[in-house]
Amino acid sequence: MTLILEARSGGEVDFIREVASREGVDYYLLRRRVAAGRVVIPRNNRKKGARLVGVGEGLTTKVNVNVGTSGVYVDYELEERKVELALRYGADTLMDLSTGGDLDYVRRRLIEKSGGAPFGTVPTYQAWIEGVRRYGSVASIPPDWFLEVVERHLRDGVDFMTIHAAVTRDLASRAVKSRRVMPIVSRGGSMVSAWMLETGRENPYLENWGQVLELFREYDAVISLGDALRPGATADALDELQVGELLLNAKLARESVEKGVQVMIEGPGHVTLDKVVADVKLAKSLSGGVPYYVLGPLVTDTAAGYDHIAAAIGAALAAAAGADLICYLTPAEHLGLPNEEQVKEGLIASKIAAHAGDLVKLGRRAALPDVKMSVARAKLDWEYQLKNAYDPERAAEIRGQFGGAALKSCTMCGQYCVFLLLDKYTRGRREPSVEELLERYGEGLEL
Repeated sequence: MTLILEARSGGEVDFIREVASREGVDYYLLRRRVAAGRVVIPRNNRKKGARLVGVGEGLTTKVNVNVGTSGVYVDYELEERKVELALRYGADTLMDLSTGGDLDYVRRRLIEKSGGAPFGTVPTYQAWIEGVRRYGSVASIPPDWFLEVVERHLRDGVDFMTIHAAVTRDLASRAVKSRRVMPIVSRGGSMVSAWMLETGRENPYLENWGQVLELFREYDAVISLGDALRPGATADALDELQVGELLLNAKLARESVEKGVQVMIEGPGHVTLDKVVADVKLAKSLSGGVPYYVLGPLVTDTAAGYDHIAAAIGAALAAAAGADLICYLTPAEHLGLPNEEQVKEGLIASKIAAHAGDLVKLGRRAALPDVKMSVARAKLDWEYQLKNAYDPERAAEIRGQFGGAALKSCTMCGQYCVFLLLDKYTRGRREPSVEELLERYGEGLEL
């Protein structure tokens, strides 16, 4: 029985109980949301020792880190180190986007290295790459081959998988002839589209949607409905192609939930600030509230080398509006394969954005770290501040530069620090308690 069906049965579900305890939410409320498809807990039932992470309505916003080889650069050890680093700095989920080397080998190595964290893939990459090698051309790849690769990933213990089922042959044909800046920027989406344009056939995932649902139901893994037509430029945001695919994705998501299969919908992409909230609200409304998994979104196309910042700005807005899972971007986005330091920078930027969104979305439930950090700053408690920074080593390095480690204040204000100047006047005042400070954040939004 799948997790959704277990939740509907009304019995005690240990997986849901564990997530409810970790998130500090009511078990019965969470069980209802899982039953309705508004929360997913990605875990393949064939994988032992899974680390349970809840994604969806009323839960903290999660952050995903992509790793994986490139077709022009293959270093398995580098990708393993990225996984280790991502887990150390708080990644909630991981995805392998490998396109170079032995794809089965790297996937299995990275799953093993992930320590049970929810692990995702995009099977279309392997279906295309190995399909061309095996059958001789794109046009010769049979539709069943795409499903064979999906099942191979499921057997390996993959917990969630991007399935580009909603880019129809009609949408693909219109996209490549459109006046978009970039007709299709999704790698998996472009592969499925090219296959349809070469063969003249409908999307193999869509044509065989019933079989896709059966596979994911058997392994109780999560379908992550891919956005093949996401905008790759802010000028293309929320156009008819993106919305056309979203409409079908929402329909497929509702069908998945009805059949007891856990599902998410993936979102853009490049979206200007004024459209971020609209995008999230539209996806949630059309799908009945299934979890929404967004790439950033990037709010400007001009941030080469700093796209992790452009993405974090959009991610904070998206999280506050109800997005549930943020896919990080690194400073290497649009430029090249990221190194370890760039993975770390991208992850921390996304973690900050997700938490900033949660302060709005969840209110006082998310605010305890902020309250504690604020109190530590007011008391010049450097030990607490450094220990609880997103990157303690970097924070300590900055604190120590210019001789700052020896000061009671910091080197920015030195002897003119406001807390030193006003110390004798503020002594004896009644300081607000942690509980009083938390009250100032309110209940959060009703989503």
